[in-house]
Amino acid sequence: MSPIRQPHVAIIGSGFAGIAVAAELRRAGHTSFTIFERAPGVGGVWRDNTYPGAACDVPSHLYSYSFMPEPEWRRRFAEQPEILRYLRRCVERHRLTRHLRLNTAIEAADYDERSRRWRLRTGTGEVVEADVLVPAVGQLSEPLVPDLPGLAEFSGARFHSARWDHQLDLRDKRVAVIGTGASAIQFVPAIADRVRELAVFQRSAPHVVPRPDRAYRKRHRFAFRNVPGAQTIARLGVWLFFEAAGRGLTTAQPLGKLFTALAGRHRRAQLGTGASEEFAPDHQIGCKRVLFSSEYYPAFGRPGVRLERERIERITPSGLRTADGVEHPADVLIFGTGFDAGNFLSSLRVRGVGGLRLDEVWSRGARAYLGMAVPGFPNMFVMYGPNTNLGSGSVVHVLESQARYVVGLVRRLAQRPGVALDVLPEAAERFDREIQQRLRTSVWTACRSWYRDDDGRISTNWPGSMTEYRRRTRCPDLRDFRLLSPAAAPG
Repeated sequence: MSPIRQPHVAIIGSGFAGIAVAAELRRAGHTSFTIFERAPGVGGVWRDNTYPGAACDVPSHLYSYSFMPEPEWRRRFAEQPEILRYLRRCVERHRLTRHLRLNTAIEAADYDERSRRWRLRTGTGEVVEADVLVPAVGQLSEPLVPDLPGLAEFSGARFHSARWDHQLDLRDKRVAVIGTGASAIQFVPAIADRVRELAVFQRSAPHVVPRPDRAYRKRHRFAFRNVPGAQTIARLGVWLFFEAAGRGLTTAQPLGKLFTALAGRHRRAQLGTGASEEFAPDHQIGCKRVLFSSEYYPAFGRPGVRLERERIERITPSGLRTADGVEHPADVLIFGTGFDAGNFLSSLRVRGVGGLRLDEVWSRGARAYLGMAVPGFPNMFVMYGPNTNLGSGSVVHVLESQARYVVGLVRRLAQRPGVALDVLPEAAERFDREIQQRLRTSVWTACRSWYRDDDGRISTNWPGSMTEYRRRTRCPDLRDFRLLSPAAAPG
């Protein structure tokens, strides 16, 4: 880094994305940055999602930073408490604690054209300035609860899985679970044996494949600590599998038939041929998130656990009523209905050049150059932004790529004091056209899902491999940016 004043970087969010940027800044010798976190602790989704059974569906050695491998993983698929501990250790090891401002929600960010700086307003009205803005709030931070008729009239307890009520004792309760997504498929087996009745309301059956989990014994952890290359080989093997699987969603969709057969065989083996029809998906594998579980189907063999496929008509004071007129009594409603993934940065009001509002720019679908830069919003780089989610693989790999890219731009800004970088509209448009063209032939167009906007546009997913994204973000190309110099500032 240049000895000239380092540009100050404001990072919003302290999950995997925010920590990745902060750690890369420290590794590059850059110490002028602040991490703003609205919660009292770090961790993002792994701090918030504490529901029973919460765990990652990507093997631990790939769902971690390459610059901080973890030899002490207890399981192949790490559970929520262990992942949260890992993130806290990352903060400590990379000396990020002094850069943290916890319990500080950023509600608005405005670009000041005269100073070429960002002015951030906190929830208490405090105004903080920064040269570079890095929103790292992710795609899965705002829980989505459907607006069901009568919900306000329900007399029992209700909560979203990302806001689990641990004070509520579920024993001897009639529990209704709404949704059968990635969270529900984990907490349903975890609570099935502690409730009186459990009704799971399914709108669309997911494809479920086996989850080959296992405990790592002392000998495994010893090898990961002491045998050169052991962790690298474990990580490489998982990475190669997901790179190949990803082709089944995009350029080599016939591969999807193999996964369809695997999911069908898994379903029939665990439920029996007759019962499995109730759980049979009606969509092509991959067009919605493929789920990993070896415990979900067996949970429905427990007494008092049942699947309900009728559409929910309304919530009543004492339960639910489905479209066939049947009343389903319930003491507790649990929403496993996912997140508002397509409504990027919904918790933050952002204004760029000339008061340009980001929510208006994205009103017809979020889009960004490399998923990070938006024309008219200089020196703002979004982590885990539009079209950077993966249908197959580890998003941590993508976040590392983005963090390195952002730090590369910060280096260049440090060499040009007072300069701001604004991605060229033509560069952003060229990138978006390419991505949307490639997505038109992907499996994600085959059905409605959270991957798609209401008009069918896919604003969430990346159509390529992890390798391609790493290559395209390896080195910033300043030809795709407009340099706003001090002399060009208004006045």
